Amino acid sequence: MTQDLVLKNQSFDIQLPTGSVDQYITAAMNIPMLSAEEEYSLATRLREDNDLEAARMLVMSHLRFVVRVARGYSGYGLALGDLIQEGNIGLMKAVKRFDPTVGVRLVSFAVHWVRAEMHEYILRNWRIVKVATTKAQRKLFFNLRSKKKRLGWLNQEEVNAVAADLGVKPETVLEMESRLSGHDIGFDLTAADDDEDTRHFAPAAYLADHSQDPARVLEQSDWSERNTSSLAEALVTLDERSRTILEERWLSEDKTTLHDLAARYGVSAERIRQVEKNAINKLKKTMLA
Repeated sequence: MTQDLVLKNQSFDIQLPTGSVDQYITAAMNIPMLSAEEEYSLATRLREDNDLEAARMLVMSHLRFVVRVARGYSGYGLALGDLIQEGNIGLMKAVKRFDPTVGVRLVSFAVHWVRAEMHEYILRNWRIVKVATTKAQRKLFFNLRSKKKRLGWLNQEEVNAVAADLGVKPETVLEMESRLSGHDIGFDLTAADDDEDTRHFAPAAYLADHSQDPARVLEQSDWSERNTSSLAEALVTLDERSRTILEERWLSEDKTTLHDLAARYGVSAERIRQVEKNAINKLKKTMLA
């Protein structure tokens, strides 16, 4: 009887538009809500019979709830449509795991799943560099704004109060406040932003380039010459065969294979590899001496 009541009194054939967030919200708000009996019947059908139509009706009837939660996170500068989409994923996960025999409504159970998906999305996309990685930082990220009673930086008394309320250290509160106050800056401005008033804000305008520092260039040049000279002196200490193998294996543009050298000297490729290894070890000792 309850199942017949659901199918008779409720209409879930509304087509949700995808091109406009406002139209989507309007359509979602027009979807009828379920009574406790109807919700229990649908959830039972899903849990016992894997009825996908029942799952669809449960999800559709709670889309307005996801919209309401998403609006609460509009202050993070992310698109409302994206937040709603992530919340809908959480809603579907909640519907899949909902047990009607527990005695709570789906909306009470689903709120945690919906918020969790939105939280994860916000943390991934609010900044290029992730601002919250630990459990304490994630907790602070979503509570610090609501705990601040005024605009501007917190004083020490407010910092201590927030830390005590959220169960974290005052240093953690100060660090998160600093992160929340920062903004992502492009390394180099685009052509549209490249004017006299904004050009100096790009990091490319004030970050030093040490690659052409005269002292560093001279140091690298001297180091390269020293290594080249040491290598030439070390090669002289090798016997002719070992020197030839190293030169043709490592110092020539057209490197010779082990098998070609083995055929030239009438030995196995493994023997050539051993000679090569021994010669390299001798070079290292000579150059480090």
